Amino acid sequence: MSTSDNSTTATMVIITGLSGAGKTIAVQSLEDLGFFCVDNLPPVLIPKFAELIEQSNGKIGKVALVIDLRGREFFAALSESLNYLKNHLTIHSEILFLEASDEVLVQRYKESRRRHPLAPEGMPLDGIRLERKMLDDLRNAATQVIDTSTTKPAKLKQTIIAHFSHLETNRLSVNITSFGFKYGIPIDADLIFDVRFLPNPHYIDTLRPHTGQDSDVYEYVMKWPETQAFLTKLLDMLHFLIPQYRNEGKSQVIIGIGCTGGKHRSVAISEYLGRMLGTSETETVRVSHRDADRDRH
Repeated sequence: MSTSDNSTTATMVIITGLSGAGKTIAVQSLEDLGFFCVDNLPPVLIPKFAELIEQSNGKIGKVALVIDLRGREFFAALSESLNYLKNHLTIHSEILFLEASDEVLVQRYKESRRRHPLAPEGMPLDGIRLERKMLDDLRNAATQVIDTSTTKPAKLKQTIIAHFSHLETNRLSVNITSFGFKYGIPIDADLIFDVRFLPNPHYIDTLRPHTGQDSDVYEYVMKWPETQAFLTKLLDMLHFLIPQYRNEGKSQVIIGIGCTGGKHRSVAISEYLGRMLGTSETETVRVSHRDADRDRH
């Protein structure tokens, strides 16, 4: 077995457990953490898939595989595949096992009106009990077992993110975009701030043809006390909010800064925020201006 530095070792998380226990939420949570996710991969293909990961030279560092009884004809190969990973490859593997009580699983099947995969023509409870028995050895081998009987989806997501967040290497992407309200609000923005209350350079003849990226316009927008008071409060809010988004598992936050035409005030404020937030070691900050050149002709 070859060895490598832990910082470059890829991680593979096997998500498995009882049907209806929350595997979909689990894989979505890991996807938010930057994992490359594959649903319902036959266990017999895990070694080949792992070899492709190692051959990627670090381009794929975090992988999550959902393995459940939809592929039960291959399920017996899972133990053999995991042993192969342990003995022949450098990939670090973990098993996340999700379960819930019989009563809760039956209720979930009733609410969703789905048939249990092991009892398509029978009672859901029969399938649940059979599945629990079939998965008993895998549960005992799991590195983490989560009982979702009393756990809301949002709480389950938080639990999974907290457990695997130490593997997070991607920086949070903060995208700041200026825009003009008269052209519409960006539909993909997470946060919108209206700066139309600030003094408008549009009414200064020498400034009107330029944008907030030009020094004269920028200095005009920045010189007012209300601008400085607003920026102090806005930065304080963003310094609080951005880490919360990261802790929630978001990989991207889009901040919209709007003025009337998206040419002067919103551009200047966006440029300022880009410089101030861009000093962080945990975020990648990008600034764009949707409407700044729209009327420049």
